[in-house]
Amino acid sequence: MFAKSYACNIIGMDGQMVEVEADLSNGMPGFDIVGLPDNAIKESRERIKTAIKNTGLPFPRKHITINLAPASVKKEGASFDLSIAMATLATENPEIARHIGDYLLLGELALDGKLRPIHGILPMVIASVESGIKNVILPEENALEAAVVQNANVLPAKHLLDVYQHMVSEKPLQRLQVDIENVMSVDNIYDVDFSEVKGQEDVRRAVEIAVAGGHNILMIGTPGSGKSMIAKRIPTILPEMTYEEALEVTKVHSVAGRMKSNTALLTTRPFRSPHHTISTIGLAGGGSHPRPGELSLAHNGVLFLDELPEFNPSAVEVLRQPLEDGEVTISRISGTAKYPCNILLVASMNPCKCGYYGDPDRACTCTPPAVMKYRGRISGPLLDRIDIHINVPPVKFNDLRKGEKGEASAEIKNRVNKARKKQLERYKNDGIYSNSQLTPKLTREYCKIDEESEMLLKMAFDKLGFSARTHDRLLKVARTVADLAGRENIEKSDIAEAIQYRSFDRKDY
Repeated sequence: MFAKSYACNIIGMDGQMVEVEADLSNGMPGFDIVGLPDNAIKESRERIKTAIKNTGLPFPRKHITINLAPASVKKEGASFDLSIAMATLATENPEIARHIGDYLLLGELALDGKLRPIHGILPMVIASVESGIKNVILPEENALEAAVVQNANVLPAKHLLDVYQHMVSEKPLQRLQVDIENVMSVDNIYDVDFSEVKGQEDVRRAVEIAVAGGHNILMIGTPGSGKSMIAKRIPTILPEMTYEEALEVTKVHSVAGRMKSNTALLTTRPFRSPHHTISTIGLAGGGSHPRPGELSLAHNGVLFLDELPEFNPSAVEVLRQPLEDGEVTISRISGTAKYPCNILLVASMNPCKCGYYGDPDRACTCTPPAVMKYRGRISGPLLDRIDIHINVPPVKFNDLRKGEKGEASAEIKNRVNKARKKQLERYKNDGIYSNSQLTPKLTREYCKIDEESEMLLKMAFDKLGFSARTHDRLLKVARTVADLAGRENIEKSDIAEAIQYRSFDRKDY
């Protein structure tokens, strides 16, 4: 007898529906799986056979052939166990065969028949609903994550026997529903706040501009000046995620296998801070079985690279194209995978190897060639993709001992939200969400300046040695400065402030 069930495969960030065809034929008892399965699926034969027997269900005593279609695409992982097991049982049970085609079946089987959680549930369920199959049976631990998909009928199960009894109408599984509004309304609570930062008003201002416009930022300062402290407080002033953004972030972490059990959506913007010893694959993603890297795990959030020159140059240079395109493309012989990486890059560095070049109180021990070599570890093309370069001076004793607290994160976040709201309204027909995403064409349209500002910009290029590539980035930052001030037109003062945030482009730096 022939039976067919449905499973799902992960390709990049998307799910691809897979037809699990089972055929029972006369001959020597056997169990073959074809259709480009990986080792985990090939080994599932023994897991499935043992799980069915230990559940007390009859295992067919004939030759079983399982085909995973389309056969031209490689299938990976243990998520096919449940679908293969139920298709096998359906070959001898007409009642199961009648209903099994209405469900997506996901889950790894333990030898006693229990269902174990799997990775990549969210994109799988989305793909299933889009294909017209809205009923999904999966492990309990994955149910909350799947239930956030609109129009999905999620039926959590603990055991293979639960799924069998549901199919033969003995004991129907209960649907799990999630209130998306309640999930999204949970307040994000942080252990840190900008009010704890002493002094550094100029740096705080630069960070506010960076967050308000989505601009990448590089902080340059001596050891102990507060670069890392400020960076770790940036998530506290980021705008709240929308449902669509939360769904994208959750998909990335689901595919990467980083979702905790019984978690619905990730509603806090990611903050990723990899160590400088990270490899190229660890940063960008990839591997023999491609998975998202730190770039994609920071999607819709912050990627903080502390001590940027200490990173492997080949790893850091991988950032160039993804920062421009907003996605990482991993090409392998078996196919191409794309992972999103719309991030706010925050980087920090010392001005030289010893860390004290330009410090008014401590002498630098580096020679001029050593300083140039240290800074040369960051290439010009990468610097070109960082809109704001800000110097972080040492904190003065009097600022440290001041009793009053600085401005709280909530106040800064309020201004950021207002600026972002203006940008969303302005670009609602252009398919972008922040000033940093402006194309050259849109920059000319939305970043017009008056004659006085034009003269200041020309003077900056001539006197400070700015290159032509800096032009659009200055205008984008000036556009954000104007948005924070509530102005629709860019003024001379906005251009002047944007110019001071390009320290690495100056001839004298």
